[in-house]
Amino acid sequence: MPSVDLPLVCPVCSRPLEHVAADTAQPRLACAGGHHFDAARQGYFNLLVGKGTSFEPDSAAMVAARVNFLGSGHYRLLAQAVASAVVPRLPEEGPVVLDSGTGTGHYLREILDTAAAQGRRVAGIGLDISKFALRRAARLNPEAVNLVWDIWQPFPVASSSVDAVTVVFAPRNPAEFARVLRPNGLLVVVTPRSGHLGDIAAITGMLGIEEGKDERLNEAMAGQFHPEGYRDVDIPLELTRAAAADLAFMGPAGHHLDSAGLAARLEDSPEPLTADAKFRLFVFRRAGAGA
Repeated sequence: MPSVDLPLVCPVCSRPLEHVAADTAQPRLACAGGHHFDAARQGYFNLLVGKGTSFEPDSAAMVAARVNFLGSGHYRLLAQAVASAVVPRLPEEGPVVLDSGTGTGHYLREILDTAAAQGRRVAGIGLDISKFALRRAARLNPEAVNLVWDIWQPFPVASSSVDAVTVVFAPRNPAEFARVLRPNGLLVVVTPRSGHLGDIAAITGMLGIEEGKDERLNEAMAGQFHPEGYRDVDIPLELTRAAAADLAFMGPAGHHLDSAGLAARLEDSPEPLTADAKFRLFVFRRAGAGA
């Protein structure tokens, strides 16, 4: 659990949420309005109330595939690129980073480690809709607060309280990003580019990259954010069939593929399977902020 209180707000009444001593062994978040949320045994908090969400979260099997793939270091260069885009731009005093769609916490971990290597302490908040992913994130990033949340709902985070928001292969809610960011706050968004994963994507049935994706991203951010530029990150991959199956299953395609079917598609493919992972890392600043 984080050793400092983060700028969280109650999803019921919008009062500040704080860590409090609980009668049980599990940590608790509570507000002055009497609402409280106990941590799950694995360390994350589920703040969804009422009807929860209608969106389908990543399954335990999808999350396990992601842990296998990312844990092997295949996307380490991308994680380093995200950290290098964020950490140098954070304020010296009390920086807070919100990782929206944190998944297993892989990219937030790189940010925290990069800052720590420079003698800096960063407070982290991870949001994701999948409790299976957050079980892993809470284990990987115990000093962050990891919350089950639907990012299409108003975030349980105070306005103008966050220094940077990161969004790596996750849906984007520009209005909420702008609301929670402080003046001059940073938004880093990572998306795949055309040709991403090439033949592996074709063999496994992964979803293709839509045309005009970059233009739609910039249009969605216009009015709330100013673009600062982008950086392309290319990673050559040489994968076993098992790693290629994990790669396909860990993303959105995992909602409509099954592991046995993936294995069958890949069984005749010679190893290693080669492809280039192609990413674009966008940097935005909150509009209306001073330089």
